[in-house]
Amino acid sequence: MAGLNRIEEFLIELRIQYEEIQDGAFLISDKGKGLSNVVIAYEAPVVMIRTKLMEVPQAKREEFYEKLLSLNGTDLIHGAYGLDGKDVIITDTLEYDTMDKAELEASLDSIGLAIAQHYPILSVYRNK
Repeated sequence: MAGLNRIEEFLIELRIQYEEIQDGAFLISDKGKGLSNVVIAYEAPVVMIRTKLMEVPQAKREEFYEKLLSLNGTDLIHGAYGLDGKDVIITDTLEYDTMDKAELEASLDSIGLAIAQHYPILSVYRNK
């Protein structure tokens, strides 16, 4: 599949540690770049990037959601926060046909930055 070769080529050029977990999907585990358990999946015509940030807290949900939406609207450069069941995720999609290495790098950098900066803010709401 041509798309996979291109994504893998970009990951290699960016010196990002990854493994192919199935046909069309890569798992990034590169702590040096602030990326842990980030999945990149190619499903024509898009490249989907996503990672779990944390579980939705049981207490102070309204306050938590307000903070999450505020960060989503003002501080997240690429992608968005979302919910997947009980998990808070960060997700981004890129158009494969126009994606270049710089765009993929910017998306991954933004996700890594969001994890580093937003997790400490949001983790105070975690279930104890």
